[in-house]
Amino acid sequence: MEALAKMQDNQFDLAIVDPPYGIDIAEWDEIDMKPKDEYFKELFRVSKNQIIWGANYFHLPHSQSWICWHKTAGFTKRAFSGASDFELAWVSFDGKARLIPLTCSGNIIGINGGRPNYKYKPIHPTQKPVELYTILLEDYAKEGDKILDTHLGSGSIAIACHNLGYDLEGYELDEEYYNAAVKRYNNHIAQLKMF
Repeated sequence: MEALAKMQDNQFDLAIVDPPYGIDIAEWDEIDMKPKDEYFKELFRVSKNQIIWGANYFHLPHSQSWICWHKTAGFTKRAFSGASDFELAWVSFDGKARLIPLTCSGNIIGINGGRPNYKYKPIHPTQKPVELYTILLEDYAKEGDKILDTHLGSGSIAIACHNLGYDLEGYELDEEYYNAAVKRYNNHIAQLKMF
C-alpha cells in the first residue's frame, strides 16, 4: 500500500496480480492477509488495465472477461495440499471468458506412487508457470507496456517479462520468497547467456 500510494495515476499499462485470497489454507493466506477495498482502489488508479488472480474471492466490478486457468495435470490436487483444479482471474479488458489449459507449475515430469515427481520444487505455494504469464502478456500486453505485479511470489512473471522484453515493477514483502525469486530469475538469465 505504501508503494501504491507513491505511484502516479495510470503509471502502468497492465497490472497482473495474485494477492492472498484470504481462505486460511496456510500462514501466507490467512483471512487478515486478504487485500482490503483500498488496495483494489489504488491498483485501479495506478494501472490502466488489470488481471487479478483469485478474483472470485474479492468484490470487484462486473466483467464479462474472465480467465480460467485449468491445471491440466490430473494430479494437481496432490501437488499442493488443498489446491483447486483451476483458478479464476478477473480481467478489465472487454471480451469473452477464456480457458487456458496448462500444466501446473513445478515442471512435473511424472508420477511415482501417486505423487508428482518434480523436475524442480516450486518455491512458492501458489507458484504459477512462466508459460501462463507468457500467454497473458502475449494476449493482453503490447510492445512498450509497463507491467506491475504487487505480489511477486516466485517471480514467474519476471521471467516471462524478461523473455518478452517488458518492463516489470514487482513487489514482494516476504524476504524469503523475494530472495528465492531473485535467485530463480538470475539463474534463468545465466542459462540464457550460456546459449
